[in-house]
Amino acid sequence: MSAVQLYRVNEAANMRRFYRVDVQPSLFGFSAVYEWGRIGRPGQVQIRLFATEHEARSACDHKLKEKQRDGYVIQ
Repeated sequence: MSAVQLYRVNEAANMRRFYRVDVQPSLFGFSAVYEWGRIGRPGQVQIRLFATEHEARSACDHKLKEKQRDGYVIQ
């Protein structure tokens, strides 16, 4: 999986957010890397470790669906 970037923009509410999801190999298996914040600013990063690539991809897919329900779109 290459990194997937989602955006949520609402000009009326002055909201410009991004959310990035990626699966990367790590020293102890695989990691799901989440980064989020305001567009144009450095974001916060969360890394979750998993034993297998399948588990990491599954967690990322779940997070993508969750964010799309919240109004984020893939561009």
